[in-house]
Amino acid sequence: MKSAVFICFLLFVCFTVSAADSIVIKKDPRLDILSARQVSINKFTSKMTSAGLYKGYRLQVLNTRSREDAFKMKADLLRQYPDQKTYMFFQSPYFKVRFGNFTERSDAERYKKELSLIYPQGIYVIEDAIELSSIE
Repeated sequence: MKSAVFICFLLFVCFTVSAADSIVIKKDPRLDILSARQVSINKFTSKMTSAGLYKGYRLQVLNTRSREDAFKMKADLLRQYPDQKTYMFFQSPYFKVRFGNFTERSDAERYKKELSLIYPQGIYVIEDAIELSSIE
């Protein structure tokens, strides 16, 4: 008998409490700023490779068998564009000169148009792992 009264009392309390109560959540507005910042960081780090570099683009300016021509092209690019990095690779039997660290293909295309006026040989946009000095 006591258990039946206790169960009825519990049911009565549950129904009266659930009908009258509502939950109000007060959120700190700084949480929105924090979550937006975390979203931008996650977008940026999703482009990261396992080697700690980022997925991006470079311009392949020269592909030659002549080491001297490759060094000359690299020096010329560094002189004309000191704000961009220039890389020289050797993939047997060719020396390849690549230019820039671009996160967006459109930036690489813009430099490609500019370099095409100076160097008429073929310049190609290459997907590559790039170095970034700062997170934007």
